[in-house]
Amino acid sequence: MSSDRTDTTAAVPAPRRTGVGAAPPPVRDVLAGLAAVGPFFELLDATAERAAGRTVRSFADVLAPDALLDRVERTRAALGAPPPLGRRIAASIAVQGLAAKLLSAPVAALALHRVLVDLRPSTLWWSATPLGDVVALDPPRVTPCAGPGPDALAPLVDRVLAPLVETAGERFGVSGRVLWGNVASSVAGAKRVLDIQRPDAADAVAVVAADLLGHPRLAGTGERRTPVAPDHAWTFRRHSCCLYYRVPGGSTCADCVLADLRDADR
Repeated sequence: MSSDRTDTTAAVPAPRRTGVGAAPPPVRDVLAGLAAVGPFFELLDATAERAAGRTVRSFADVLAPDALLDRVERTRAALGAPPPLGRRIAASIAVQGLAAKLLSAPVAALALHRVLVDLRPSTLWWSATPLGDVVALDPPRVTPCAGPGPDALAPLVDRVLAPLVETAGERFGVSGRVLWGNVASSVAGAKRVLDIQRPDAADAVAVVAADLLGHPRLAGTGERRTPVAPDHAWTFRRHSCCLYYRVPGGSTCADCVLADLRDADR
């Protein structure tokens, strides 16, 4: 195993705190700032999406057996992965994509704007835009946060991501270790995008992402190591694999546990 492991959390300064009674920035400004980072950080107004004639589905609808099967089958076809193993791989990749869209905006909102996005099953919708499903909120709402901490984004993990992981795991036979590893990888992926797009906020992003990875469901999924560019403060290496390497033409991801074996063979 490599010798570059280190925990850099203590060396990373925390974001400036906002008073508990402080007014949050206007929601439209927060949403615009998130969208500017990249498509996985975009949050839409579900009411406006309906008015525009787009199909908007609830979180429960997305997790319904037929809807989840359809998403996984479309992913399997796109990957060119034959069943039955291909369906398990597709379920893993589909969950990782959904997790990235669910986590990226809340991480960025807390790090960049010091607010919590009101993203929970009752407010969470998906809008079928021409570029794919985008998270939509009804209503879009943010609240000021006094500062980052291990519990700041815990409700998102427990109320939204846990049902997604549990439903997909039971439905398609993918282990929780793999799926929670995918969630952790999505946290690290959001951090990396923010490190590139918003280097001015990299310290705050590192704290928020590290706190989220400390959630009990994610704490054993990987480790933080000495940063490798473009990462700031730390680079994440997961303890599992999303299975993408098993599709035709697939490979291992940069944070994959198999990367250690790959590097050792060089």
